[in-house]
Amino acid sequence: MILTETPLPGAFVIEPEPLEDTRGLFARTWCRREFEARGLETRIAQCSTSFNKRKGTLRGMHYQRPPSAETKIVRCTRGSMYDVIIDLRSDSSTFTRHFAVVLTAENRKMLYVPKGFAHGFQTLEDDTEVFYQISEFYSSAHARGVRWNDPAFGIRWPDDDRTIADRDRSYPDFRRALAADPWPPVTGAHASEFRVGRER
Repeated sequence: MILTETPLPGAFVIEPEPLEDTRGLFARTWCRREFEARGLETRIAQCSTSFNKRKGTLRGMHYQRPPSAETKIVRCTRGSMYDVIIDLRSDSSTFTRHFAVVLTAENRKMLYVPKGFAHGFQTLEDDTEVFYQISEFYSSAHARGVRWNDPAFGIRWPDDDRTIADRDRSYPDFRRALAADPWPPVTGAHASEFRVGRER
């Protein structure tokens, strides 16, 4: 596997290295030894699948707060998607910045999403399926989200014709969410930048 760190420290794009012959191909998509060598999360508590009927379906931006904060590995097993993460770690040099990558069934790329990040995606074609490997069990008591179009993050989604759940539409601005439920703690220089409403 090829692991390439994104501009957001700790988040990686993963590309399998297939062995091909006349039958097709074989490739590893996860390896505990390689992850341990890089200091990455190796626990897998559950795996989940998301099927999305319509092009333009947007899910996100989701995360879980401690003690159920989770690491995810996300890949597209059918169709294609615009996958997005936001760094919510208040002590990070890239706090509130986002990264996006196109994942498709054909390119077989995956995105490693560490704890402290919100995650979401928009499908680029009908009948898109997404597979997740997740380090913690789902906890409704700790599930949180930030709004997909919050100007604090400046995400440019590829399709204006969107299908979005009411829950995802109703997430508050990040500043309001932090005031009501302060996680992660906002400290230091990043806090002052965010509190004056600086957009990135």
